[in-house]
Amino acid sequence: AGMAVQVMVLPSPRCLFDDPVQIRVVGLRPQQAVTLRASLMDESGELFQAHAHYRAGSSGELDLCRSPALGGSYLGVEPMGLLWSLQSKTPYKRLAKRNVLTPFCVDLEVYEGHGDMSQLLGKCTNERWFLGEGVKRISVREGRLKATLFLPPGPGPFPGLIDLYGSGGGLIEYRASLLASRGFVTLALAYMAFEDIPTMPEFLELAYFEEAINFLRKQQQVRDTGIGVLGLSKGADLALSVATFLPGIKAAVSISGSGFNSFIPLKGDGFTIPPHPFNLERMKISDESGLADFSDVLDDHRDPATWDCRIPVERSLAKFLFLSGLDDMNWKSDLYCQDAVQRLQQYGREVEFYSYSGAGHLLEPPYLPLCQASIHRVLGMIVSWGGQWREHAKAQEDAWHRIQAFFWQHL
Repeated sequence: AGMAVQVMVLPSPRCLFDDPVQIRVVGLRPQQAVTLRASLMDESGELFQAHAHYRAGSSGELDLCRSPALGGSYLGVEPMGLLWSLQSKTPYKRLAKRNVLTPFCVDLEVYEGHGDMSQLLGKCTNERWFLGEGVKRISVREGRLKATLFLPPGPGPFPGLIDLYGSGGGLIEYRASLLASRGFVTLALAYMAFEDIPTMPEFLELAYFEEAINFLRKQQQVRDTGIGVLGLSKGADLALSVATFLPGIKAAVSISGSGFNSFIPLKGDGFTIPPHPFNLERMKISDESGLADFSDVLDDHRDPATWDCRIPVERSLAKFLFLSGLDDMNWKSDLYCQDAVQRLQQYGREVEFYSYSGAGHLLEPPYLPLCQASIHRVLGMIVSWGGQWREHAKAQEDAWHRIQAFFWQHL
């Protein structure tokens, strides 16, 4: 009997959630057939799992950076496949972190053979954190603000960011906490469906976002060279509006967004931008799955009758980065982005634009698995988000690097 089978996570079994790791198994027989399984229990008790079949090398070792998966949740050489292919038994669940002060623990197990997983050979746990060493989490209830501030360790000064999630509302912290772990003072800001903020506000006020900018700018650790803003979905068009109408924004990132104001009127100082016209009767609900397809709900954005809903991004002095998935099933984010990008380019503004084939609407930090459909908390319906597993995973890795590089460059 050789040495016991060991599963290792290198360089350390404890890391940040967006860190790639090297998963290795040693002590197997040469060419031994094994199955690797990853299991993660989320905070609501939902179990997410993935598995893949492998064959050990001639020395009885297995390195996921080099060995191809022969079947299971994915195929081929995918060092992080066991994470990005995690799936819940219950359909339509989205893996999201609510409490960023605790890690997600991923149990990695290796079983004999490619069959019934009855014989466990070895296991270990990968602790994946959303808050780096020394990052401070501060709850903010100042004026009207409902937010959470994340401060990297040290005196700084650091670039400051405002982080906006989509129309599902709530106060979503995990992207902001990861960005703070990478050196940005980040303010996660709630703007609907949270505490006393209505689920569907009659209108949103630019003054509220201005309060957030002022709050961030007066933090001692924030560089005084200007603030960045990033948003996903509804948060993305808000990010564009904030960068267009409010002073002090140097750089804005739109993820799966649009160049017009969506769904809720936006009140500025002496003006209101109406929401882009839509008709919910154009929503398609699939007979088998009951999934809602929103992609045809909005009126045609090329129709001049809708142009008073446009955000005049060309007036902004900020730099822009647009990211979208070509397999977005929620709405035509790629077309909507192209429209805004063309307007910026016509005015000679600096803009970067990346669209990812096979990526869906929910472009998240890397290694969060694709969610193709889930319950929309505000609409109370199961909504299709789109995306193909492998392509979406690759897009999330690339987008995450681009977002950070963009903010470092311009802030």
